[in-house]
Amino acid sequence: MTSGAGTLSSPRLAGLRALRDIARALSVAWDLDSTLDLIVRKTTEVMGVDSCSIYLLDPDGETLRLRATTGLARAVLGIATLQNGEGMTGYAVVANRPIYAADAWNHPHFKWLQGVAEQELRSLLAVPLLVENQPIGALNVQTREPHDFTADEVEIVSLIGDLAAGALVKARLHDRQKRQIEELQALAEVSAVVTSPQYLDDILDVVTDMAAKVMDAAACSIYLLDEEGQQLELRSTRPRRERPLAPPVRPLGAGIVGGVASSGAPVAVRDLLSGDDEAERELARREGLVSLLSVPLSVRDRVIGVFNCYTKEPHSFTREQETLLLTLANQTALAIEHARLATNAAMVREMHHRIKNNLQTVAMLMRLQLAEAGGLDARQVLLNSIHRVHTIAAVHETLSERGFHLVDVRDVLQRVVAMAATLSEPGRAVTVTVEGEADLLPTRAATSLALVVNELIQNALEHAFPGRTDGRVQVTLARAPGALLVTVADDGQGFAPGFRPGLGMEIVETLVRTDLQGELTYSQSDAGTEVTIRLDDAARGSGWPKEAA
Repeated sequence: MTSGAGTLSSPRLAGLRALRDIARALSVAWDLDSTLDLIVRKTTEVMGVDSCSIYLLDPDGETLRLRATTGLARAVLGIATLQNGEGMTGYAVVANRPIYAADAWNHPHFKWLQGVAEQELRSLLAVPLLVENQPIGALNVQTREPHDFTADEVEIVSLIGDLAAGALVKARLHDRQKRQIEELQALAEVSAVVTSPQYLDDILDVVTDMAAKVMDAAACSIYLLDEEGQQLELRSTRPRRERPLAPPVRPLGAGIVGGVASSGAPVAVRDLLSGDDEAERELARREGLVSLLSVPLSVRDRVIGVFNCYTKEPHSFTREQETLLLTLANQTALAIEHARLATNAAMVREMHHRIKNNLQTVAMLMRLQLAEAGGLDARQVLLNSIHRVHTIAAVHETLSERGFHLVDVRDVLQRVVAMAATLSEPGRAVTVTVEGEADLLPTRAATSLALVVNELIQNALEHAFPGRTDGRVQVTLARAPGALLVTVADDGQGFAPGFRPGLGMEIVETLVRTDLQGELTYSQSDAGTEVTIRLDDAARGSGWPKEAA
């Protein structure tokens, strides 16, 4: 291949060497950015070209975005885009085959991209990047002088593309798992922060910092409704600055942020500059922001504020990102509500004690899960942890409604069961119910019991009904002489041969024996599996019920 970098004397032999060198280099690459950079550098080097670039498809599956290059303007990395079918690159993706031309400027599919500085490059070879015959992007090589690409050169670059596609999948999985573990750590840290004896504004500042980190956001802000409930007041931003990042006051119902506060529903905007909200357009122009995810801060279905995250590049927020920010928002809203209720020093001490005891439990569970995360599916790790946080929140919600000493455990378990409906696999109808009379437990005991029941329900939904489209899980509360009995029973298959308790059951046994000082028994038959938790009233004298005093 002729270029300013030289000529290969034996294309096929050189191609094999190139493939070997690239394969060796990619074997030690892990994260996506370094993998992309390595691919374009090594391809430029071993193929003797003047430029190599990689475009990757956005989550929408329609937009190709420039992610790495050795010959184009690096200032437009992450910004320059083509649509599927657009330009020679886009055409190679939709045609699912290499597209090349000695004089690309005169090729019918060639398109000039604004700002990429490819005026000095004449020839172009574009090959699709495929995984299981599905496109994930394209790899281009270019030379300054017109060059007729040989069949060997096209084959070699195509093989490089195959190597690159496999490496990129590995790098994306690595980045995704790393990010999800970071999200777990962030949730644990936020749980610790919102229970610490700090002023509310300090807590909000820490939370916006954490959200910016886990959401990979350029800026975050929190607005709270004023006492009259008519306007939103800016209480925290990231980054911190003397001049407000955003308007200090927003009317309820006005614009994107005001609309989220009014409706209670999250809103994601990919391009703020194209929207109707003048305040957001001005913010986007001034700060170089492009996309926004805005979610409500809610307590007991009552909106008390709005949590916003911005990016500097066009971004389509995923459902997992929305769930994560909503979880952070819910924890923050609880902290705000509790801080507002604490109107005197005695109340502050009381609430700090209660909330700290409860949320220390979820922090412990997250530390356990982090220790196991390397061997588990990271997405499932995150989803399980989110459900545990929601279980803690159900106890807090009951506390805020009925006081700070004793909790109606039946009410809490009904809320846990309602959340469990979201865990069932698509196409499977599993009924989860609660039966029995109400009973009161101290905060710490109610929290631990709710987490135990949540784990048992999750375990049943995941393992009890293989190959079935329906099933039943029943939670029963009953009194025995001197004890409270809580039973979780299903009509599934029971424990499979060779069954080994996982992290969920480890959590159950730890909470029952350590936190609740109770007993745990299992039984199974053709009718399913039954797990019973026995909480002796006698434990009130030395264990968990001390909080009721």
